[in-house]
Amino acid sequence: MSMPFYVSPEQQMKDKADYARKGIARGRSVVVLQYDDGILFVADNPSRALHKISEIYDRIAFAAVGKYNEFENLRLGGVRYADINGYQYDRRDVTARGLANVYAQSLGTIFTETNKPYEVELVVAEVGEDAETDQIYRLTFDGSVADEHGYVAMGGQTESVAQALKDGYEEGASLEVALRTAVRALEAQDSDRRLEAKSLEVAVLDRNREHRLFRRLPARRIEELLAAGGGGSAAGSSGSSGSSGGSSAGPSVEDVDDVLGDGED
Repeated sequence: MSMPFYVSPEQQMKDKADYARKGIARGRSVVVLQYDDGILFVADNPSRALHKISEIYDRIAFAAVGKYNEFENLRLGGVRYADINGYQYDRRDVTARGLANVYAQSLGTIFTETNKPYEVELVVAEVGEDAETDQIYRLTFDGSVADEHGYVAMGGQTESVAQALKDGYEEGASLEVALRTAVRALEAQDSDRRLEAKSLEVAVLDRNREHRLFRRLPARRIEELLAAGGGGSAAGSSGSSGSSGGSSAGPSVEDVDDVLGDGED
């Protein structure tokens, strides 16, 4: 008769964490950074339908990396939480901090009580009246929460992206400068890769708007901002000045698989 196989709780937690980290690292990166008029979200994402960046409520947005079906479940849960609390109490009672706490509890429970943890990393951001009152919370697969300032990088080769953000980030930068900083950071993972507007998903929380402050930027506007920031051609300007732009073909099968699975084998 064989002996039952025993794994210590410490080893189980370590194995789950390693599994989740590897899944997240296989996905494409997302960066979030503050600029003069709000908070900018930029994702390396060729899909126009499968979003990594979404509105949650009036002043709150959500960005994620990892497995699409898992972070989409979390996004929908966040929208329901915000709608119910805004309806029962007051719209001003729906905050990024409250939402981050809900996500932290959910992710922590999933990590400890299920065999397979979620392969996701999230940012929940709320734009304030000024940069000092902006809130950016980063949540990891185990439910840990970090209060971030300035910029955040998630997914892919996070260290190289974060270092590029650190080197290029300017407090109070314009939208054009912030976008180019974000794109250069995303390109830092691969020196041969140049990101065009159609390969990017870009959105902002603009504190100067009324009511709903979330705005998704179309490819044409992204091209204009990149060209204004670095003098590239508006048609097919890439995220790096002096680049010649990439192929004009649409996303490859591998690109779509990556967005769909974003962290799957």
